[in-house]
Order: sequence, then structure tokens, then C-alpha cells
Amino acid sequence: MAAHHVLLLGGSGKVAQLLTPMLLQRSWTVTSIIRNPDQIAGLQKLGENQSGKLNVLVRSLEEVKSDGQAQSIIDEVKPDYVVWSAGAGGKGAPERVGYRRSSIALYLHGGRGLTWAIDRDAACHFIRASVATPSITKFVMISFITSRLEKAPWWTDEAWKEEKEIRLKKLERYYQAKVAADQVLYEESKKRPDFAAICLRPALLTLEPVGKVTLGRTAVTNGTSSRASVAYLTALLLDNPNVKTCWLDMLDGDEDPEAAVKRCVDEGVDCIEGEPYYP
Repeated sequence: MAAHHVLLLGGSGKVAQLLTPMLLQRSWTVTSIIRNPDQIAGLQKLGENQSGKLNVLVRSLEEVKSDGQAQSIIDEVKPDYVVWSAGAGGKGAPERVGYRRSSIALYLHGGRGLTWAIDRDAACHFIRASVATPSITKFVMISFITSRLEKAPWWTDEAWKEEKEIRLKKLERYYQAKVAADQVLYEESKKRPDFAAICLRPALLTLEPVGKVTLGRTAVTNGTSSRASVAYLTALLLDNPNVKTCWLDMLDGDEDPEAAVKRCVDEGVDCIEGEPYYP
């Protein structure tokens, strides 16, 4: 197994903390980017007794205002894979209160600036910088299942109408930020045939252990997704040498994660179909 170096953006999040040891067990290097220095000691424990190496860097994604600033972090870390598991965390002073991405909950007050600064702008800067870096060959975006501009062809009109009029309307700022970043990921990935842009899109996140999944074109949008399964699927997708650019929707289900990833990669499953920018 080849050794890889993963830049993990948003390393203090629940999914990221579950993913970190999974990557280290592969003898890979993980550089975890966090904002709060008080979390360094806790995160470093994830690297204990592991065959890989864990680096923890304190950087504020909120302060990444350009592709160049994202590029400077990439140049410092020198990864070959990037995982975006960051988001406006709903912590701090009122002007910082935003959408808690990790639980797919609502934000009700403020947060417009922070949500857009991180979930949209910083994400786009890192996407562009990653594509511009020849040594980076995979980028995994942790998004959410209905981060779409248009209805997926395999969803019913009724399900999409309910999603838009109820859930997405309540998540308006976060939704706008995520669909923008997802579109940039898709469009930028087309600039390099050797670059795999993977958008993994779970539903309501839970604390359940790794379990069986539904991966690919899910018939429904309202379900649950174990955070541990999201992390495990991310590790499996990074580990698969044949994975190409794809959007994969994900729910708890009845297929083993290993089999689900192999099926989707072998069959070229891509849930981006139906979007206006999809050819």
C-alpha cells in the first residue's frame, strides 16, 4: 500500500476525528487543520500507537481569503490528498453563530458571513488551489445529500418539493454556500483528467458505529447517516486507486461499505446527473 499525505481541513469535527485514525492505520500521514489551539492535545491522542504520522496545525479557515492563501497552506503541508470536513461551527460570539454543519441542524440567528466565509469561500479557494497543485490527485468534499440546484432524476417531484419548501428553506444560507462550493469542485475537476473530485453527501448525521450503507443514487433523501460510516467511506474512497470524479449520496442501508465503494467505482456511479452544469 502506497503511503499518502492527507490534508484534513476541519480536523476537530466529529467526522474528521473518526477519519483520522482510519487514515493513520494505513501508515499514511495526516495533517489536521484546526482553529482552536486548545484542541491540539486532544487531537494528538488520535495519533498515539498508530503506524502513520499525525501533524496538527492551527490555522483559521475563516481568514483564507484567496486562492493564494489556500495555496500557501498546501505548499507548507505538501499533501497528495485533501479532505474538506470543515464548516461554520455555531460557536463563539453572536456574530460568529452559524450553521452547525456536523449535525445538519438549523441556524436561526446571524451566521451569514461566517457560513459563506468558510463553507463557500474558503472551500472554493482550497478547491482551486488543490486543482492547481499537480501532486494533489484526490479531493473529498463532505457535503449533504440535497446540496443540489435541481432535482435528481431518480427522486420524485413530491420529495424534492418537500425538501426545497421545508428543509432547504430553513437552511438557506448554508445551502447556498454548499451548492456553490460543490459546483466549483465539479467544474474545477474538469481541468485535470488525473484529478478525482469526490463529493460524499450524507443525510442527518448520527453517532452510530460503522454499519451498512446505501451509496449512490438513493431513492429517498430523508434518512440517517452514521458519522463513522461517512468517515469509513471517505477512507475507502481515498484508498481506491480507480476512483474518479463522482458525487455519491449516502444513507445508512444494507450494503457493506467495502462492497458499496467497489460497486460505485467499478460502475462509474455519479449522482451529479440532473444538475444544470452537468453536460
